[in-house]
Amino acid sequence: MADYPGFIAIETGEEDGLPLAIAWSLPDGRIKQTLIQPDDSWISEDTNVMGSYSIEELESLGVSPLDVIRELETDHFSATLYTSDNGEDEAALARLFDTYGLDPFVELAPAQVLYEAISARDWHRLRSETFNDLGFEPMRPEHEIEVMLTLHKQLTEKD
Repeated sequence: MADYPGFIAIETGEEDGLPLAIAWSLPDGRIKQTLIQPDDSWISEDTNVMGSYSIEELESLGVSPLDVIRELETDHFSATLYTSDNGEDEAALARLFDTYGLDPFVELAPAQVLYEAISARDWHRLRSETFNDLGFEPMRPEHEIEVMLTLHKQLTEKD
């Protein structure tokens, strides 16, 4: 069985870095995903930044930010995780950790650095094509991870 790098994606709300949902891959290619319960410090009474989720959905179906951090620590302590480089993942991850005054124990890097044979531009083009081929939505973290795993398999088989 292949040993995959760790990929991570975080869906954010309209406010900078408000984490709503998170997904990451495991070395065997499995994907963990969950909605995230908003911390009280993240939202105000008049906030409507939950994207396609209601506060009730996030509170009842999501897990606490601290539980997300603990699970991530179990799976990827002191690891480099790879993102689609959309710019939102780093801010959202920082917000998760900042809520508890913690320093992130993972580093993020753009996934395209894993593939020396293609340019960042080509990687993003292939990513878009893979989303279309699989019929996935780019804003859903679990779909983002599935696309990055699929691309990784395709790009490393050619080597």
